[in-house]
Amino acid sequence: MPGQHILLPILPLPHHSFYILSLISFVITVYFHKYTHANIKTEKYRELKREKPRPSPSLVHTQTPLKSLRILISAPLICCWRTMRGGRLKLLSSFSIIASILFTISPLLTRADQLFNYQDALTKSLLYFEAQRSGHLPYNQRVSWRGHSGLTDGLQQGVDLVGGYYDAGDHVKFGLPMAFTVTMLSWSVIEFGEEIAEAGEYQHVLEAIKWGTDYFIKAHTHPFVLWAEVGDGDTDHYCWQRPEDMTTSRQAYKIDKDNPGSDLAAETAAAMAAASMVFKELNPHYSHLLLHHAQQLFEFGDKYRGNYDSSVEEVRSYYASVSGYSDELLWAALWLHRATGRVEYLDYVVDEAEPMGGIGWAMTEFSWDVKYAGLQTLAAKILLNGEHLDKHKLVLEQYKSKAEHYICACLGKNNGTNVERSPGGMLYIRQWNNLQYVSSAAFLLTVYHQYLYDSNNKELQCPDRPVNPNELLALAKSQTDYILGSNPMGMSYMVGYGPKYPTKVHHRGASIVSYKESNGFIGCTQGFDDWFSRYRENPNVLVGAIVGGPNSQDKFRDDRGNYMQTEACTYNTAPMVGVFAKFNQLANKRDMDGIVSRSSSYNSLGKM
Repeated sequence: MPGQHILLPILPLPHHSFYILSLISFVITVYFHKYTHANIKTEKYRELKREKPRPSPSLVHTQTPLKSLRILISAPLICCWRTMRGGRLKLLSSFSIIASILFTISPLLTRADQLFNYQDALTKSLLYFEAQRSGHLPYNQRVSWRGHSGLTDGLQQGVDLVGGYYDAGDHVKFGLPMAFTVTMLSWSVIEFGEEIAEAGEYQHVLEAIKWGTDYFIKAHTHPFVLWAEVGDGDTDHYCWQRPEDMTTSRQAYKIDKDNPGSDLAAETAAAMAAASMVFKELNPHYSHLLLHHAQQLFEFGDKYRGNYDSSVEEVRSYYASVSGYSDELLWAALWLHRATGRVEYLDYVVDEAEPMGGIGWAMTEFSWDVKYAGLQTLAAKILLNGEHLDKHKLVLEQYKSKAEHYICACLGKNNGTNVERSPGGMLYIRQWNNLQYVSSAAFLLTVYHQYLYDSNNKELQCPDRPVNPNELLALAKSQTDYILGSNPMGMSYMVGYGPKYPTKVHHRGASIVSYKESNGFIGCTQGFDDWFSRYRENPNVLVGAIVGGPNSQDKFRDDRGNYMQTEACTYNTAPMVGVFAKFNQLANKRDMDGIVSRSSSYNSLGKM
């Protein structure tokens, strides 16, 4: 299983040189021992043989190729050291010690592109969205344990609301997190589409986006009407059933001009505008349709202002809009500007920057609720690329400053106003589902690195010190590797990835035998009695799901009832699609050397 290593990068030697030096030390030691010190007793070797620890069967089973290589290379060095302990070969002592140190610090042992298969992680991340599908599943559905569900959604209201995604481990379709999920999937394609295509996953990510946008088109039934939610969280949480057996309420809730929801309307507009960019070349008609809906939804949200959780009270206990709607309106305007190139949307972002908090809020989180760091990053890109008029420059510089506040806070270089770190190096925001903030941070760090690189900016000015852009990528990598298993628990928090991952995920469908294997009806309480409360592993593996993850001390309890840590959400995995693709490309190009040492240090040292 991948471990953690502290690198001390002091010698710029090629990777294979360390191994060569180790072998040379071994050969020289053996030579001198055989021809100069023949009086060394064989008991010494027997003692060495007796002292060598024998790995347990479980360790042998889970041992990575890299660990095997460590044993292979360290064997000759152990012989050298044992010989020197006997007072022999004093002339070789300095050389052997140096060779041992070089071996210890060798990047060969710490190259994360050898530890983690980012392409596998990318492939599995996209499988997860197929497990979360609601509606009539397509012929090419790859998650075979799922079946059709929610086929009457919207029927009571006389509207077709079949489709979309379940947000997490239950069966409610919440509009706000679903829209953010689609926005992040689309942003991943816009920035890292080439990398996703190289990994052979472009078609799958398009399908994941379109499954969401097809639903949004259905849900936007009038220029000033958007269906916000299907299902009721309270009644849903009283049942533990497969989606195929649902008996809970499928009541649908909407926002309109009398019951506004600017945050929901604007986030859905952002999702559809970003998706329109994804489909612009491949499906121009569909792209135009998405953009048309996005523009209408933005107008709706801006003209009839209000928080959606004031109009749809049922959502307050689950996805309350704590940050309000101003961030979503600015976010949507930026995406519409990027999708259309129309200056009036950028004018809106500049004119409303101060009253809506765009240049006032300095954030240390980015999530389905709080969009400021994301929109500030988009605004910074406009400035860095010079895609603005002179009248916009001053305000865009203030947006950029706030974007870099977030980046520097993640890096721990923000004059004390930093994001906390766990002892194992995980960025820590709050107890419940912390990995959603880790994945979104990894994405913004990766994409901001790309923006700096594309604009030939060689340095980021953080309050504590100037930062090389590669440090952003190093931190993003350390957080990515933490999710995949480089953490104190030695556990991958992506389900189905690696030898050890959560097996009792808080997820109704995954925790109950597949409908295709046993189609007998399972009722609300029966599901709790027979499936939720049992201690055994889930019968279905929720491949690609990123769970809530560990606490501030890197502790994690794999228990179905521990929903704060074992429930996965679509918006945990969505930002990682682009990140996995980026690191997979770097690994394939063997272009990790500049970031490996820093990323290892971030994970090993925790708070910096």
